[in-house]
Amino acid sequence: MHPWNVSPKDAIGIQKQLRDQLVPEDRLDEVTFVAGVDVGFEENNTITRAAVVVLDFQTLELCEYAIARRPTSFPYIPGLLSFREIPAVLDALEKLKQRPTLLLCDGQGIAHPRRLGIAAHLGLLTDIPSVGVAKSRLIGTHGPLPAEKGAFVPLMDKDQQIGIVLRTRTNVKPLYISVGHRVGLETARKHVMSCITKYRLPETTRWAHKLASNKN
Repeated sequence: MHPWNVSPKDAIGIQKQLRDQLVPEDRLDEVTFVAGVDVGFEENNTITRAAVVVLDFQTLELCEYAIARRPTSFPYIPGLLSFREIPAVLDALEKLKQRPTLLLCDGQGIAHPRRLGIAAHLGLLTDIPSVGVAKSRLIGTHGPLPAEKGAFVPLMDKDQQIGIVLRTRTNVKPLYISVGHRVGLETARKHVMSCITKYRLPETTRWAHKLASNKN
């Protein structure tokens, strides 16, 4: 859809062009296989290591996974991490035998200064429904969040809702959920909670992070 060997200025321009193509509403089939996506780095950040795991959506059992490595070719710039990470993620996705019906990405969807975080960007490139499941807030403000599991409040950027702050475990730090592509926010919330067991992070993220950070 676009080149990857670009300057940061050109990357920002690409984000602004692509964001208008996002579909922030439900355009997805019944979810049968849900994928987790995470990225780590090796050899002093010179190698990007992407992991994609595919779980059975009903049982959350691991069905398949793929790991891909490629030289890191884009600098670390907050707000432009998708240009640093997605090329390796696409390599990993190509290795899968089972195409997932939903992507849960460790990162932002539209809760991003230009509304194109890694989940939105990846969903648009692959045309797979996608959700951003971030461990920290990039932008936006929110009100008080109740302490119990399942509670959520809107994440706002001025007068626009860009996601939700979701408590996945009682009295534990929340996650920041935002739509990527072809998924509405309420469906995103429900599907993320369906992937929660006894941990803060969904099983998709836990599996993907373990594989992305494993140096063996």
